[in-house]
Amino acid sequence: MKNLLIAAFLLAQVSCQQQVSEKEDIAAIRDLLEIQAKSWSNHDIEGFMEGYQKSDSIAYFGSGGIRYGYQAMLDSYKERYPTKAHTGVLTFTLHDISRVSEDAYWVMGEYHLTREIGDANGTFMIVLKRINGEWKIIGDSSC
Repeated sequence: MKNLLIAAFLLAQVSCQQQVSEKEDIAAIRDLLEIQAKSWSNHDIEGFMEGYQKSDSIAYFGSGGIRYGYQAMLDSYKERYPTKAHTGVLTFTLHDISRVSEDAYWVMGEYHLTREIGDANGTFMIVLKRINGEWKIIGDSSC
C-alpha cells in the first residue's frame, strides 16, 4: 500500500510539472506573437520575421501557393507590404494553442490588419518548435 501511495504521489508530481511547463510554453508563444504584432505594426518586417526559423525548409502556405525558405518569405513580405500604409496595425485573435510534442505546438487563430489602404483579415495556423531554447515558427498557413 505504501508503494502505491508513493507511486501515485510521484505521478501527480510529474503531471503537475508537465502542466506548469505547458503553461510556461503557451505564455512564451503568446509573448512571441505579441512581439511579432508590434514589429509588424511598426513596419519592422525583419523584426516580425525574427519569430520564424531561419531555414530553407520553413514552409508558408497562402493564397499564392506554398513557398519555402526564410529569405523567400522575407522578400515576399517586403514586396507585398512596402510601406507602413500596407502593414498597418496587426492584431491576433488566438483560438487554440495545442501541444503536439514536447517541443512543438500549433496555434490557430485570426489576424486583423487595420490599414489606411483597407483592412485585411483572415485565419492562420502556425507550427512552432523550440529550437535552442527559443520558440520559432517552422510552418505557416494563412488565408
